[in-house]
Amino acid sequence: MVLNPVISKLAGKMVVLASASPRRISSLVFYQGLRFEAVPSWFKETLDKKLFKTPYEYAIETAKHKALEVAKRMPINHLKTPDIVIGADTIVAVEGTILEKPVDRSDAYRMLSSLSGKEHSVFTGVVIVLCQDKKDKSVDYRSIEFYEETKVKFSELSESMLWDYIDSGEPMDKAGGYGIQALGGMLVEYVHGDFLNVVGFPLNHFCKQLDAVFNSYCLSPAATSLRSSDRPDLSSASYFNQTHGSQNSPSASPVHKDTASPSLSSREQPAGFTVSQREDSEPQQDDLQRIMELMDGFKASKALFTATRLGVFDLLQSRPELDAAQVAQEMKASVKGTQSLLDACVSLGLLESRENSRQKLGYVNAALAQRFLLSGAPRSLRGYVQHCDQLLWPLFSHLEAAVREGTNQHEKAFGRKANDLFQDTFYSDREVTLRFMSAMDSIAKVTGKAVATAFDLSCFKTACDLGGCTGALAHEFTKAQPGLCVTVFDLPAVVEMCEHFRPAHSENRVSFVAGDFFKDELPKADLYILARILHDWPDEKVHILLQRIADVCTSGCGLLLSEIFLDEDRRGPSRGLLQSLNMLVQTEGMERKERQFADLLCQHGFGDIRVVHTRNFLDALIAFKM
Repeated sequence: MVLNPVISKLAGKMVVLASASPRRISSLVFYQGLRFEAVPSWFKETLDKKLFKTPYEYAIETAKHKALEVAKRMPINHLKTPDIVIGADTIVAVEGTILEKPVDRSDAYRMLSSLSGKEHSVFTGVVIVLCQDKKDKSVDYRSIEFYEETKVKFSELSESMLWDYIDSGEPMDKAGGYGIQALGGMLVEYVHGDFLNVVGFPLNHFCKQLDAVFNSYCLSPAATSLRSSDRPDLSSASYFNQTHGSQNSPSASPVHKDTASPSLSSREQPAGFTVSQREDSEPQQDDLQRIMELMDGFKASKALFTATRLGVFDLLQSRPELDAAQVAQEMKASVKGTQSLLDACVSLGLLESRENSRQKLGYVNAALAQRFLLSGAPRSLRGYVQHCDQLLWPLFSHLEAAVREGTNQHEKAFGRKANDLFQDTFYSDREVTLRFMSAMDSIAKVTGKAVATAFDLSCFKTACDLGGCTGALAHEFTKAQPGLCVTVFDLPAVVEMCEHFRPAHSENRVSFVAGDFFKDELPKADLYILARILHDWPDEKVHILLQRIADVCTSGCGLLLSEIFLDEDRRGPSRGLLQSLNMLVQTEGMERKERQFADLLCQHGFGDIRVVHTRNFLDALIAFKM
C-alpha cells in the first residue's frame, strides 16, 4: 500500500482525525490501515461563503478551523498534545453556488433539483496540522493544506425519484444532499476524478501529501509549512480565539449530522482491523499511555469527588491563593493529605498553583472548576458530581456482579432492594431526593439550551415535560421558544420541593402538576417532552408510557426525546457505552440507538422523525403523531 512506508514513521505518534464522520473514518482505516483517534470538532462551520473567491478556499478554511479547534482543545480537555490532526470538509458546488448539508426535506429537494441533469464539482478541503510542544510549554502549529475536485453528473431526475430518495432519509447528512456510496449512486450518470473524494475523503492526494511530509520534512520545530495557496495564514491563536464562539450549536436544524457529544475520544479499533505484535516486542508508547489512563481513571474521578465533597473549589473561589496548610485548616484535614489532593487537582486541570503574597505555593480555581464545579455557577455540575460520588460510585463497585447477574446492584451497595427505582431509591428520604434533584438540575442547565433550540417549535403553544424534575429544562424551553407554556409533570415528592430550584428570574410560563406518568392522567399539550426518561426503563415499560402519550395526542402533536444515542455499530465515542453500564448497575433500563427509539415511536403512531446531534451532553429527536 502507498502508506506502508509512512505508517512505520507514525509509530508512537498520536494521529487525530477531527471528525466523527463514519465515511472518513472507514476511508482512513479500511483503505489505509491508519491508526488514529476520532475527535469530533466543535467548530460551528459558520464562515461567510461570500468572503471566498472559490469554493475550494471555503472548504480548506473550514477544514483548517476544524483541525485547529481539536488541536488546541486536546491539551486542555485530554491533557495531551497530538502530533498530527487531520481536518476535512466536503462541499458540492454547482453554477457558483456552494451546497452543504440540507437543513430539511425542502432544502434537500432544492439541492437535488439544482443538480438534476447537470455536472457539478465535489470539493474536499484537507488540512494536516503538525503540532510540536515547545520548551516554554506553548505549542507550535504548522499546516499542510490541499484540496481535491471531482466532477459528477446527475441524470435527469423525475419528481417521484427525487421524493423517493429524500424519503429514504439518506440526503440529510450529506453534502449536496446525496451519498454516492449508497442509494445516491443511482442518481449519478458519470464521475470524472477521485470517487472516494465524493464519498468524503481524497485518499490518493492525502497519501501523496503524507509521503511528502515524511520523506522531505520531519516533525520538528524547524519544519516548514506547506501551503497550496497564498491566502493569509489564519491559524494564529488570536484569530482562532476571535472566530470561535460557543461550543454549542445555537439553532441546530432538524437533520442528521455527522457529529457527536464532545466528551471522550476513542481509540477503539474498528471491526476487521487488527495489529499483530510479537509478545517480546516493546509496546507502542501511545498504547501504553492509553491503558495507563484507563487504569488510573478511577483515581481522577475520586479526586474530583473528594475535592467537591470537602468544598475545595468553593473555598478557593472565596479565598484564592490559599496554601495547602491554610486549606487543610479550613477543611479540618491533614496538611499532607490536603497537599496531595490539591496537587492531583492541578494535574487534572481543575486547579492552578502559583506563588502567593506569603511567597508560598498557593492554589486558585482553573477555568474548568469556575465554570462547572462552584455551587453558584450558572452551569454548575456540582449536584451531578455529588450524585456520581454518593450513588453511582458504590453501585459501580459491584459492576462484576451486575455483568454476571444482569440486574441492578442497589441491594449489594446500599443494603436494600429497589423495586421502584424512583420511589425506593431517589425519593426514599428528603436528603436523597434533594441530592438527586440537584443532579438532574445540573444536567438540565448544561444541556437545556442545546435541546430547546434543536428544532423550530414555533408551531407549538403548550408543552408537557414528563418527569421534568426541577423545571430547569422547561425554563430553557420557554426562554428559547417565545409564547410556549410548559407544564412540568412529576411525582408529588419532586413537585413539593421544586421551589428550592426555581431560577431567580424565572418565566411565569412554567407550571407544575404532581402525578405518576404510568398511572395518572397526563396534562393536555401540543408537545410532550421526555428528557432522559426512556433510558431508565425496559422496553415493556417504555411501550406503556408511549401508548399513554399516544392516547392523549391528536394528529400533529409532537413528542421530543432527549437522550444519549448509541452509535449504530455500538462503537465510536465511549460515553454512551459507559452510560449503558451505568444503566446496568442502577436500573432495569438501557441506552438505545436512535433507530431503536424510532422503531418504538413508530409502533405507537408517531412518524416524520428527525434527529439532531447537538454536540452537547444529550442529543434530540422529534416525532409527530400521524
